[in-house]
Amino acid sequence: MSTVTKPNHIGRKISRIRELKDMKQEALAQAMGTNQQAISIMENSETIEEEKLIEVAKALGVSVEAIKNFSEEGVFNYFNNFYDNSQGANFGSNNTCNFNPLDKLMESVDENKKLYERLLKAEQDKVEYLEKLLKAK
Repeated sequence: MSTVTKPNHIGRKISRIRELKDMKQEALAQAMGTNQQAISIMENSETIEEEKLIEVAKALGVSVEAIKNFSEEGVFNYFNNFYDNSQGANFGSNNTCNFNPLDKLMESVDENKKLYERLLKAEQDKVEYLEKLLKAK
């Protein structure tokens, strides 16, 4: 999908980043707690409030600056600068990790814990509701 747009059209930048991450509007909407129509409207907007931009960046797993500074040319330059420097024992020696995998694991554990707590609360609310119904009869 080719999009020639104004260089500072934030909505288009969000759309392209989402597409490059192979993410559908529905998935981004779910990550942000909204609906697909809201994402479509946002992606067609030339400007977006800073608070909303922070939410989008978090949902896409990028920084706000990455969205603001995104350019198609930059993406192609980035990928065109890769080269294969694997010679025997040096294979993979130039690969670096820009995040701590243990931190990512702990973030995942924390998210799972929060989801479990929400599920448990929902089940408790159901039980309370059913108990009220039984007492009313």
